[in-house]
Amino acid sequence: MEGVVNPSAMIHNARALVVNVPAPHAVAKLAMKLHWSPRSPFVRKVMIVVHERGLAGRVTCVRTVAATTKPHAALMQDNPLSKIPTLVLDDGTVIYDSPVVCEYLDALDGVPKLFPTEPEARLTAQRRQALGDGFLEMMVLLRDERMRAHPSDGHMASTATRKAAVLKSLEVEAPQLAAAPFGIGHIAIGCALSYLDFRYADEDWRKDHPRVADWHAAFAARSSVKATEPVDDA
Repeated sequence: MEGVVNPSAMIHNARALVVNVPAPHAVAKLAMKLHWSPRSPFVRKVMIVVHERGLAGRVTCVRTVAATTKPHAALMQDNPLSKIPTLVLDDGTVIYDSPVVCEYLDALDGVPKLFPTEPEARLTAQRRQALGDGFLEMMVLLRDERMRAHPSDGHMASTATRKAAVLKSLEVEAPQLAAAPFGIGHIAIGCALSYLDFRYADEDWRKDHPRVADWHAAFAARSSVKATEPVDDA
């Protein structure tokens, strides 16, 4: 690391919503509550960060069902978007969504490890996180579409085209991913690929993408990833 992230700048530059967030070092010893689901890939991102940063003993996971078609009244008291992950600090401060929560947790001790501080490396990591998150969002929406009584052929075709493009891009970038220090970009992309296995197990994405498949195998072998395997408890 070549420096320490300024927590205030970190929060203000994040793309998601944060409510009254104090500097991470100011709450370093406090407990946290996480609105959580064992089947949410975005929650899994946060939990991998929790394990990577040794915070498991300070986070209480609260099972929260955040269905797209049914707003969760209790969750909306903390997050009006009715979305998870949502992190609630001991003093009532609320932080969401996954990119902000992950960056906040990574900076708690003042020495972030998963979000690079060097500008070029940080930009690459954030781009990779955006790719992984966007891929996840696309796959979650596709699953919702497939469950409709009359799925949209246009939506399904568009998603198939973009999915192929993402996997092709990751196949090209796999050597750079493997060479880079493990960070938030790896977590987001790894969770997205794992979600394909979780919800689209009948599709063999590895067949035509051997390099990214090898990279994902190494990702899946990490203890933080093994500890956060998704479970469909519906």
